Amino acid sequence: MSDAAHQVLVVANETVVSRALVELIEERAKDADVIVTVLAPVNQPRQGYVVYYDTRRAAARRRLDKTLDLLREAGVHADGVVVESDPVSALRDAIEQLQPDEVIVSTHPQQKSGWLRRNAVEQMHRVAGDLPFQHVVVDLAAEHGDRNVLVVANQTVLGAPLLDKIRERAASSASGFLIISPQGDAEGSYEEAERRLLRAVTLLRSEGIEAHGQISHPDPYAAVMQTLEDERVDELIVSTFPDARSGWLRRNLVERLRTDTKLPLEHVQVEAPVEAGV
Repeated sequence: MSDAAHQVLVVANETVVSRALVELIEERAKDADVIVTVLAPVNQPRQGYVVYYDTRRAAARRRLDKTLDLLREAGVHADGVVVESDPVSALRDAIEQLQPDEVIVSTHPQQKSGWLRRNAVEQMHRVAGDLPFQHVVVDLAAEHGDRNVLVVANQTVLGAPLLDKIRERAASSASGFLIISPQGDAEGSYEEAERRLLRAVTLLRSEGIEAHGQISHPDPYAAVMQTLEDERVDELIVSTFPDARSGWLRRNLVERLRTDTKLPLEHVQVEAPVEAGV
């Protein structure tokens, strides 16, 4: 490799598998000796914590490996790493260590991108300083047809109607599922909620479904709206007890989310709670 090789630093997570991003990098390599380093930041949510956090890291690693294989097949010298950090910190550290010649940042469109909603791209641009900086907007749903589904459930998370709905949705098209369990004092103990969520995630992943779980803000409406700030979400599944038995329905949760998120929403009712040991 020549000392004059052009060092390109790419920052992307879900969009790293985009054809548009890969083709842009390949185009860079046509006219110059290019070395590409891809950073895939995986950070904790601002509220709650991720159950089976390593599943997110593993998913990011799979996406990264697929992209590196495509670039190497095209003759591009490429390497990459999954980093447990926010994208701004990840970029700052990488610039100091690698001293790249150029920075490319890839995100979802504005309405889907937590990085854009948190002004992370603008912050990364400032961190890059005088380095050439390009922001690539990628619409994965248009490219691949894959969808990110946010599932909201707590005491009903192990109910057969909800698990069957997730299986049905996974079978219809390529989809990933983030299950959030809003946990307040009225819903029982924190430990019980964690056991239910772990069990649900384990069941689904054992069937080959990409699922992650997160204990979240105790108010389900706030939990969803906060998740929308951090994550790409294409549709919602909300699970409750039936009618008057459901505190969430008494607070008109489903209609409020349908109106305020403007996302497709399915409501699944589960008759009785199922504990993690069943």
